Amino acid sequence: MHEIAYFRVNLFVNLPFRAAITVTACCMFSAMAVAASAKPRPVHDPKLDFVLHAVEQRYNSAHSLRLKFTESYEAGARVRQTESGILELRKPGRMRWDYNSPAGKMFLSDGKHFYLYTPGTARVEVTSVRDTEDMHAPLAFLLGKLNFYKEFLGFDLHGEGPDKWISAEPTNAALPYSKVEFLVTPDSRIRRLRVTEDDLSVLDFQFEDEQLNAPIDASRFVFHAPPGAEIDDSNR
Repeated sequence: MHEIAYFRVNLFVNLPFRAAITVTACCMFSAMAVAASAKPRPVHDPKLDFVLHAVEQRYNSAHSLRLKFTESYEAGARVRQTESGILELRKPGRMRWDYNSPAGKMFLSDGKHFYLYTPGTARVEVTSVRDTEDMHAPLAFLLGKLNFYKEFLGFDLHGEGPDKWISAEPTNAALPYSKVEFLVTPDSRIRRLRVTEDDLSVLDFQFEDEQLNAPIDASRFVFHAPPGAEIDDSNR
């Protein structure tokens, strides 16, 4: 799934953060940080400003992040897949998705390349961070210089109990997704992320047990192919 397409590798991650999550070929950790759109800047809602700036402050100041995720992928009424595991992020531009369902699946970025290992096929797909089109990218930006007003437009803010849903569109129309939705808690945590792709398929990430600035060694982001795995490197 992630990679499934977030990469279209598909995630999530391009998980997906693909998850890639979609995540998409945009640069990592600012996978969505693209040049500002030529469209006129909207008048900012003070309530929206407060929520967005609080989220930016929380994640932009972190150097690492660890959390549990559940990722689902829906394509119409007939296709639905759900996966889960542990996500680790570390500046600059590194992330690792370890799946417990399906067991053994892994999606990793060392900042230069994405690696997707699927135990069912014993195959490793390798793509350049620049060239990949994964859905995981909308997550990678959590450890980048997040700037909502630079990366998104067309904001909408509405409540769900004590939490707030923020929906927006990417400023770059060339990206493979048309809508991103964040569910933000009162303490400015992103506990859910939904990414709607151009074909209307949806990647939905739910997060829990978030640990900011968790001690994560850099060696966690060095990929080692499992014995006997076939390497499919698109860079060659």
